[in-house]
Amino acid sequence: MSYKILIADDEAEIRGLIKLYLENEDYKVLEAGNGLEALECFEKNKPDMCILDIMMPGADGYTVLKKIRETSNIPVIILSAKDEDAEKILGLNLGADDYIAKPFNPLEIAARVGSQMRRFYKLGAGEKKSQQLSFEDLVLDVDGCALKKGGEKIELTTVEYKIMELFMSHPGKVFTKQQIYEYAWGEDFIVADNNIMVSISKLRTKLSEDASEYIKTLRGLGYKLG
Repeated sequence: MSYKILIADDEAEIRGLIKLYLENEDYKVLEAGNGLEALECFEKNKPDMCILDIMMPGADGYTVLKKIRETSNIPVIILSAKDEDAEKILGLNLGADDYIAKPFNPLEIAARVGSQMRRFYKLGAGEKKSQQLSFEDLVLDVDGCALKKGGEKIELTTVEYKIMELFMSHPGKVFTKQQIYEYAWGEDFIVADNNIMVSISKLRTKLSEDASEYIKTLRGLGYKLG
């Protein structure tokens, strides 16, 4: 199967460079030169992954990302000339799975795309395990990569799904930040406190108005479900 990846960037040279490397990995590449084209292409072609530049005419990358997250939890990588922590956190808050600052090494993009695709389609949503995980009124359908609370679906990003899968597979077990990061992001843990804290915070907001109802923080140790 050839996965479809949408690249949205107003610079044709950047799109062409990324396309060259991704096609070399046997991905089918779709292109959009602005945010409106990206949304149209997303609706029409249903790509398996998106790479979005932040600064685009028509609609910026954050706007496109928010629209995508209304209906889909496919992997999304944000590209930006801005390398500020605030920009990264905003992207993660809106549902991005990864963030790469320009200028970039195209080999790194290809590697990160591969990592996201493996995690989502082979370890996550794409692998059918015929299994449901439950905790109190939460049910995680591993077949459909969907979380429900009291029968109502809660939309999750790829990273949020992996974190809930980890927690719900081992309710009551304490996981360190390193364990959570390596499972959810599929990469070696270096320093990623912000990424983990933002994702846990977003999950808590989605699960309950009471931040500590499901996911508990154990200072100096990590996090657990229940």
